Order: sequence, then C-alpha cells, then structure tokens
Amino acid sequence: MPPRLIEAALAETAATVDQALDRLLPTAAGPERRVVEAMRYAVLGPGKRLRPFLVLTGARLFNVAEEGALRVAAAVEMLHCYSLVHDDLPAMDDSELRRGRPTVHRKYDEATAILAGDALLTLAFEVLAAPDTHSEPQVRCDLVVALARAAGAAGMVGGQMIDLEAEHAALDIGAITRLQRLKTGEIIAFACAAGAIMGHAPEPARQALHAFAHDLGLAFQIADDLLDAEGSAAATGKPVGRDKAAGKATFVSILGADRARAQAEMLARQAMQHLDFFEDKADLLRAVAGFVVSRRH
Repeated sequence: MPPRLIEAALAETAATVDQALDRLLPTAAGPERRVVEAMRYAVLGPGKRLRPFLVLTGARLFNVAEEGALRVAAAVEMLHCYSLVHDDLPAMDDSELRRGRPTVHRKYDEATAILAGDALLTLAFEVLAAPDTHSEPQVRCDLVVALARAAGAAGMVGGQMIDLEAEHAALDIGAITRLQRLKTGEIIAFACAAGAIMGHAPEPARQALHAFAHDLGLAFQIADDLLDAEGSAAATGKPVGRDKAAGKATFVSILGADRARAQAEMLARQAMQHLDFFEDKADLLRAVAGFVVSRRH
C-alpha cells in the first residue's frame, strides 16, 4: 500500500477518534474546570493516533460494532496521553515540548498535569467498563483486565521504571528489548488484541495478532530511537537527542544507526508475515508495519 494511502487512513481515523474524545471529555464549568481543560489539552492535540488505529483496524477483522470499538480506541488514547503527561514531568524526562506544543505542565503547572494524567487514566477504565462499550459484562471485564495488565508494573509502568534506572546502569540489547517491550509494546499489544477480545476471536487469531504486535512494538521503538538520534524537534514535535545526553543505552547506541534501521525493517517484515492468517483482510495492518519504520515524525 502506498505511504500516502496509509497516511490518509491514519488521518481519517485520527479525526474520528478526536470526535469521540471530544464527546467523552466535555468541558466543565465548576471549580474542576482547570483540570478538565488540561485533560482536553493533553488528548485533543495533534497526534498520529496509532494505537486507536490498531484498535479499530483489528476490530474490523472480527466484525465488531464500530461504536464499541471506537470507545475502546478512545480509552487507549486517553491512557497513552496520561503516560505522556507524566513522562514529560520534571521528575521524569522534564520535557517542554510534546506534539509540537508546550507540555501540559508547562501550559498549566505540575500539580494540574499530575491530576490531569490521573484523571485520564481513570476515565479510560470508566469508558471500557461502561455498557455502551460492549453488551457483555464479561467482555468489558476482559478488556479492563487486559489494559490494566498492559499499563501497570508488569507493562508500561514497569518499563518506565527500567527506563529511569537505565540512566544509571549499563543495559545490554536483551535488557533494552525487554524495557521497550514493557514500556511501549504492551499497550500496542492491547490495541491489537482488543478487537479479538470484543469479537470472541479464536485462539489462532489472537496468537497471530499477539505475534504481530510484539514485532510491531519493537520496530516502532527502534524507529523512535532513530528519530531521537537523527531527527529534529521541528519534525518530531518533541525534543531530540535526550537519550544520548542522558547516557541511556538504546537500540541505536548499541547497534548503530544502520544496524538498528535494518533490524526495524526486519521486524516490520516479520510482523507482516504473522498476519498471513487473515489473508488480505489485514492489508491495512500490514501497511501500518511499513509506515512505522519509514515515518519521519
């Protein structure tokens, strides 16, 4: 699929998800108005909406109702944005720029940013647990459990902890791979699997999507490391060169840019092969794998 077509599909999905986020996060008029404004600022800014795209595209493989899948897609983006808000705080990466705009703690203040992140995290699970997301309570419970595992100490939060420790410890390629599988890969894996959960997919289909997500997540992170090493803040919308300045081991610092790029491309091809189970129904997911390693922002 030509890059322009996958970019158009991503843009169309982003617009649809933004509308859903706007509905799920209405403005407030009371004393809590400031934190709601910060939440909306965090989630409604420009972004690729890759994780929601994976949710919606995966859900179509199993004929899941669009409105329910859209709510899950919005929940995943809320959780992702919460992680970005907290990741940017002075106690973490101390970033001033995110998606080409001031970070939430720079736009508002640190306390408001912490509360906005907390509120986005809890709202994500409220959305998943609501009857409008799926008619079956067990499916809603399964979604909540799966996202909680992906986001907690055995997933994204655990990976972030290892990432902080990496500033003071030398990590080898195996440790870096595990770090990124937890920090980035587990949420991507949930996004790929959510449609299968909602659509009662058979085990072979779930395994194929899990394998796809595993390779896609690593390819995505290697591409991110390359952008941090070679990109510009103007193109990426966030500070670059921070990993090197902090002395962190990354795929690029260990493998070198050329080998890291080759590894990302190999992982993308491997990810596509896992989708053979779905034949041509998964062409959009295959295109995403190619987009992830060729993106410039």
